[in-house]
Amino acid sequence: MKVWIPQDKARAYLGSLPDDIVIETYDGKEYPSDPAAVDFLVPPFLKDAPEDPLRDFTNLKVVQLLSAGAEVWVPKVGPNITLCNGKGVHTASTAEWTLGAILASLRKFDIFARAQGRAEWAPERATLLQGQRVLIVGAGDIGEAIARRLEPFEVELVRVARRSRHGVHAVGELPQLLPEADIVVIILPLTDATRGMVDAQFLNHMKENALLVNAGRGPIVDTDALTAEVSTGRLRCALDVTDPEPLPSDHPLWKQEGALITPHVGGAVSGFPQRAFALVGDQIRRFHAGEELHNIVQDGY
Repeated sequence: MKVWIPQDKARAYLGSLPDDIVIETYDGKEYPSDPAAVDFLVPPFLKDAPEDPLRDFTNLKVVQLLSAGAEVWVPKVGPNITLCNGKGVHTASTAEWTLGAILASLRKFDIFARAQGRAEWAPERATLLQGQRVLIVGAGDIGEAIARRLEPFEVELVRVARRSRHGVHAVGELPQLLPEADIVVIILPLTDATRGMVDAQFLNHMKENALLVNAGRGPIVDTDALTAEVSTGRLRCALDVTDPEPLPSDHPLWKQEGALITPHVGGAVSGFPQRAFALVGDQIRRFHAGEELHNIVQDGY
């Protein structure tokens, strides 16, 4: 059995593997050997896939992603290949980013940081997180991790998912839920159903001075519509993902006082390689033993 991983140093994090498994390094450029002999492929993290990245991998069985999002690879993987994502690897780090972004936005850390750059002492009254109603759109593992981190701040949590269940509202209820939310967190995968979901109408339903936090995928939000709302001061935003990404240097959103933007770093924390490739090692062992794989992508995520 042959496995290709994107970096040689990751071998140390895979754990013990059966002797008949061959590990080679493939960074997405030059093939280290015949790709037709590869059974299990781990593409480089957060790199765009070529138009037909698996053309030469004629016997490939598994593509294991290091990211939670799989939208780039879903249309490129054929029916005979199992696509798995990195669910769980980024849960804590993305939840921490979300909590940090909410606190930074409400307490105006971004505004104070700009004042610091001007060596200007400029106090302003900020907003208390306690008592805020937080609407989390996306009730998966990251959404639940965000909720757990917010609970000690004594907020009111409202959860939304594709379908309603106990304690979770359906997406169709958003027009009724948005006007009551102080903070709206988007933590959804990018699919045909979610692309452009946060459009002008969605934003218009949000209450004045509400905060939109996007820790999911950039194209879920209509950037032009969001920019229009933030530029008037009616809404604020905290974004780790944008559309396009990276956001062009001349984009007006960069300079809006109500916008906090980070460059897709929700998962860029210490320990990521160890966690990611520990998952890869477990998946390799499961596949080798004929066991069911974790994190199989279905319906786009």
